[in-house]
Amino acid sequence: MPTHFTRRSLIRGITAATAVATLATGLAACGGDSDAATTTDSAASGGVTIGRVSNGAAKETTLKVSEVKSISAELPDAVKKSGKLTIGIGALPSGFAPLAYVGDDQKTLTGAEPDLGRLVAAVLGLKPETKNFTWENLFVGIDSGKVDVAFSNVTDTEERKKKYEFASYRQDNLGWEVKKSSKWNFEGKYENLAGLTVSVGAGTNQEKILLEWKKKLEAEGKKLTIKYYPDRNGLYLALNSGKIDAYFGPNPGIAYNVSQDAGTANATRNAGTFSGAGETLQGLIAATAKKDSGLAKPLAAAINYLIENGQYAKWLAAYNLSNEAVAKSEVNPPGLPLDNS
Repeated sequence: MPTHFTRRSLIRGITAATAVATLATGLAACGGDSDAATTTDSAASGGVTIGRVSNGAAKETTLKVSEVKSISAELPDAVKKSGKLTIGIGALPSGFAPLAYVGDDQKTLTGAEPDLGRLVAAVLGLKPETKNFTWENLFVGIDSGKVDVAFSNVTDTEERKKKYEFASYRQDNLGWEVKKSSKWNFEGKYENLAGLTVSVGAGTNQEKILLEWKKKLEAEGKKLTIKYYPDRNGLYLALNSGKIDAYFGPNPGIAYNVSQDAGTANATRNAGTFSGAGETLQGLIAATAKKDSGLAKPLAAAINYLIENGQYAKWLAAYNLSNEAVAKSEVNPPGLPLDNS
């Protein structure tokens, strides 16, 4: 796996930032099978329900969406004939809230990623079938044809384009979490970190970025203090007590924690985002299909339909991820370069 902000670094960041009760029960729900946990979902006529049994990660909402024949006509014949879209999720063994995990009913694969897959399937006039894998087996599933498309926080990279085709749908962002009462904001400027004490996950891409900013500040005669905590409790105890000013980590994990603590004495907020690909490229998360499968184009068209008709914005808002919105889904947009992927 690459060292930039990927699903694996997301898990590391969320492990430090979000201990989710449902994830533990998800292990039992998925059993020991590292390649299965298959669920089939049937959307109600003209509607797709998102945020089901999400343990507070999202407000359950039914969005109106139905087949757009001009888009479904672009599907490869084999997929069209099957009548279903097999959606791969790489969330085993423990999931990664709020993106993909087993819900509080201990059986439903829920989260922002499978929900978008279901919305896209509805536009394509296909029955969605979600399959949960380990991260490694997710790509084996695509390669072998077990999976039509992965919606699983996969970053678009030039290396992956050798084997896969992409339809982008979300920005790949890191985020800044501060106490709700804090007046500090990142504003895209590393200079704003001068004088702060910040926590970050060890061994992550965000740590690498933060250490580079620390060196820049030191060269300017300014100080940035970095602290590390082994678990969520230590991190948030430090944030709430003022021992640290901010936490720098995967934006989806921060979005989840902000939602969970809203209205409590420990409420936090997002103080800005930064591209997981660094300052020279906006990283993108993309639906991932086998190269030359013919799926990327209709997938992008379906996502763009959802963007243009408002369901996309409602989906992001339900999961507190509006700060990762893209203006348009692109087929194989520029990805993380080969020398950093």
